[in-house]
Amino acid sequence: MKFLESPPRFLFFTGKGGVGKTSVACATALELADRGLNVLLVSTDPASNIGQVFGITIGNTITPINAIPRLSALEINPEQAADAYRERIIAPVRGLLPESELAGIAESLSGSCTTEIASFDEFTNLLTDDTVYGEYDHIVFDTAPTGHTIRLLQLPGSWTEFLDAGKGDPSCLGPLSGLEKHKTVYAQAVRALADPTRTRLVLVSRAQASSLNEIDRTFGELSKIGIAGGFVVINGILPTLAGEEPLAQAVRDREAAAIVAMPATIAALPRDLVELKSGNMVGVTALGLLFSGAASGEAPARDRDAREIADEPLRTLVDDLERDDHGLVLCMGKGGVGKTTIAAAIAVALAERGHDVHLTTTDPAAHLTDTLNSSIRGLAVSRIDPVEAIRHYRDHVMATKGKDLDAEGRAALAEDLMSPCTDEVAVFREFSRAVHESRRKFVVVDTAPTGHTLLLLDATGSYHREIARQVGDSMSFVTPLMRLQDPDLTKVILVTLAETTPVLEAEELQQDLERAGIHPWAWVVNDSIAAARPDSGFLRQRAANELEQIDRVRAVADRMAIIPLLPLEPIGETLLADLTDGIAQPA
Repeated sequence: MKFLESPPRFLFFTGKGGVGKTSVACATALELADRGLNVLLVSTDPASNIGQVFGITIGNTITPINAIPRLSALEINPEQAADAYRERIIAPVRGLLPESELAGIAESLSGSCTTEIASFDEFTNLLTDDTVYGEYDHIVFDTAPTGHTIRLLQLPGSWTEFLDAGKGDPSCLGPLSGLEKHKTVYAQAVRALADPTRTRLVLVSRAQASSLNEIDRTFGELSKIGIAGGFVVINGILPTLAGEEPLAQAVRDREAAAIVAMPATIAALPRDLVELKSGNMVGVTALGLLFSGAASGEAPARDRDAREIADEPLRTLVDDLERDDHGLVLCMGKGGVGKTTIAAAIAVALAERGHDVHLTTTDPAAHLTDTLNSSIRGLAVSRIDPVEAIRHYRDHVMATKGKDLDAEGRAALAEDLMSPCTDEVAVFREFSRAVHESRRKFVVVDTAPTGHTLLLLDATGSYHREIARQVGDSMSFVTPLMRLQDPDLTKVILVTLAETTPVLEAEELQQDLERAGIHPWAWVVNDSIAAARPDSGFLRQRAANELEQIDRVRAVADRMAIIPLLPLEPIGETLLADLTDGIAQPA
């Protein structure tokens, strides 16, 4: 592998969700440890699953991988990091201040701003603190999906610039009290990220146009902040099969065409191709074979004919949704499972049936226009762009809160609004508008990958609790969370693949939603090889490996749909309609 030749100390793996970043990062850590090097594998994804890959529990503390000498792992859990961060600030004054004041400090440290700062604090320490992390020859970062990785890697500069300029909004004073003293550390982190002798960026993709375009955008964004030089890994390439059937040949042709047409900037970077394995990338044995030419990553699947799977088209879910003439449909799940495609297919189907539909996304890395290539009557398409949301929010605050201030006051308010803490508030404000709109039309939301969706829902819950505290029993009120909890208005659809990790993560997401009083309405298993009923031995083994996961979904889902792997990517109105109706495409 080219990207493993003379690697620097820090390796960052990034890319669109679901392309196999975790598998590639874990296999890389294993390879470096096998070379006799001390390696720390770090996940910066709120929905981390490296513990699932190795079959052990990994949290916010360094955990040795006992099966692999010289390899340890760490998951930067946002909530655990925030708890530890709060404790570092409060502990020195505990016993010196009244409990009421301590409670006030804790309250000031309870928002998403603190969560972001705390995770970021740990991230920068990994880049700069040789006292704690100096024993590791390499630190391998398995990052969150691209939109949030860009945000994370921009933060050292964002916070450094902000702290140089001002003190921040009052809502951020608590978090910032523990942040400002680390300005030197953040400056060091910026230098480490920009130094190619210390940091290597590895852009992981599938052989799909949308995935390759995403890493091209990522590379451009990161180049702007000084992270130059990169390597491309195209993962999951379907190998040449003996007695190849039309489906396999169509998929291979589609992959080859995507690679030929990849953007010129990333086409010029060093590139590695990693073949798809017949088994899942779970366990040390499977990971050890990922970069090899071995055919399978696990033992043969149980003897069960996957071609017996029943047809369960997405159309049946659309039929149920249509019984109302409005409502909120939230497509949630792990990155890369096809939330954007499923959301677009549902929106198109409802619009084709004469309904007024608004399709939108909260995912910074989503591009709905890549899936819909024409306008459809009755369908409005938008994206909650964090940059635009922040600009609108700042303009709104300046026009309202700042309207009657003098020049000095307006300048101070404008400076406060430059805080990176503003982002979550601004995006939540736009999301709340979409929730409100669903009272009179269908609003279909393609959400950000799981961990960041939960942060958004947490903001929704925090807003609900604050309104309830302020209003008390004096008057009735309705918050976005109450609308999300209303099964007559909101339908949550969990999208997954028939693979171990996506299903496990979707199950955990369902549990998190249940704790928030939101019960998932349906599940969709996307890109199922079993549902495509293949003939070749390789694909039939992949299909048989799916059956256990499909059974797991069936056991927890109130209703479900299974979408077969299609020879052509479902882009455009016609192919999205075929996906919804379960119509097999010609190979």
